[in-house]
Amino acid sequence: MRHGESKIVLWKDKEWSQIDGECCRVVDFSPIGARIGPDGKVWSVDKTTPYASITIECEKLGKNIVGYITHQMDFQHLWAAFKERTVREGEEVIIFWTKKNYKRGVFLPAVFMPKLWVMVCPKGAFELMTNNAYKPELTGEARWNAMKPIIEWKPPVMK
Repeated sequence: MRHGESKIVLWKDKEWSQIDGECCRVVDFSPIGARIGPDGKVWSVDKTTPYASITIECEKLGKNIVGYITHQMDFQHLWAAFKERTVREGEEVIIFWTKKNYKRGVFLPAVFMPKLWVMVCPKGAFELMTNNAYKPELTGEARWNAMKPIIEWKPPVMK
């Protein structure tokens, strides 16, 4: 295995919590047990199969991390980015997984809540977000504009 690569699998919140609040780039989205029909509803093969898997990279854990998507809204947001809108040349998908950023007054336990904030950003946004030494000539508003989301899907229960 090369330096920076990983064989880490994120299935349950306990595993995902290793990257709580970390910026991650999604390099692959693969529906497994679900799809979204023409009516916009999620169709799932059963209640135990994950909706999809994603392959991500993040500074903290490295590359080739496989994460399983088990929340319907998280799946819908990834589907919207990859299947409905599609990721174009010069773009990348960035996610933040968190269960610490819920609005006040949300009373369901975090286990039942969506946890992914999905963004389509300009290519290079991941490096700009995770490496202050990357393109140091970009500062202030110019740096923000180079990494700000083109479109995003954030669960309504998140701040």
